[in-house]
Amino acid sequence: MEVAVITAVDVTNFLTASPSSVEAFKTANLLKGLGVNAIILGERGTGKLTLARYILPHAPIIDASHFDELLDAIESNNDVIIHKLDNVANLKRLIETIQKHRTRVIATGGGRYSQDQLDEIFTIRLALPPLSERQEDVKILVDAFIKEARETLGKSESFDLAGFLPDLSENAISLRRQVYLHYLFDSINENDLMGIMEHYLEEKLGSNNDYRAFLHLYEVPLIRAGIKRFKSQLQLAERLGLNRNTLRKKIADHSEYKLETKE
Repeated sequence: MEVAVITAVDVTNFLTASPSSVEAFKTANLLKGLGVNAIILGERGTGKLTLARYILPHAPIIDASHFDELLDAIESNNDVIIHKLDNVANLKRLIETIQKHRTRVIATGGGRYSQDQLDEIFTIRLALPPLSERQEDVKILVDAFIKEARETLGKSESFDLAGFLPDLSENAISLRRQVYLHYLFDSINENDLMGIMEHYLEEKLGSNNDYRAFLHLYEVPLIRAGIKRFKSQLQLAERLGLNRNTLRKKIADHSEYKLETKE
């Protein structure tokens, strides 16, 4: 049976440097003492669950997709954190249960429901902007993830930030993953790399066209690296020992990866 209660909070403590995160933290401190229901809105990885856990540190955290467990938690607890409210199966019934048992609720969500629907449950709505709009927070998150990765991976060498462009596609989630990978790649050798590929491919192989299907795993990073280093298709083709038209075709074949460079 799948467990609905989440035992771990978000990727890091809620760190504040940008004006919007400072204001969100002030509101969170206010909510700790108010005793009202609130929803924290924002994209995945913006720190919603971390902030909710700060407000209700001892409340169970229930994923809204586990509806029966969620109702049971509301009936048997004074405080509950509802994670991913967007996934709730029956919002009307959830509202009725919260109102019946007078349970204090802090929820996280992405904005699926209208303001009128949310106003039936939540007195306060708190919005967390994506990290791309909180650049001051990005730096302190990178520092926090570097420290975490160094301790987790047993690294002693410094983290080389030269050429490091933060991946904010999934906010703190992608940023944390990127820091870990950056640390790993700094010390990875050829055998390690082949071992990673072998592990990945072992479960994927099985069709009659696997060689061509997985060739992009070699060609795409090779072309990307060449583009970064040599800047033009002409130089890259010469360095790879390829006909220029052959290189153009390979770039076109992998167009979904946007392998663009100067002619």
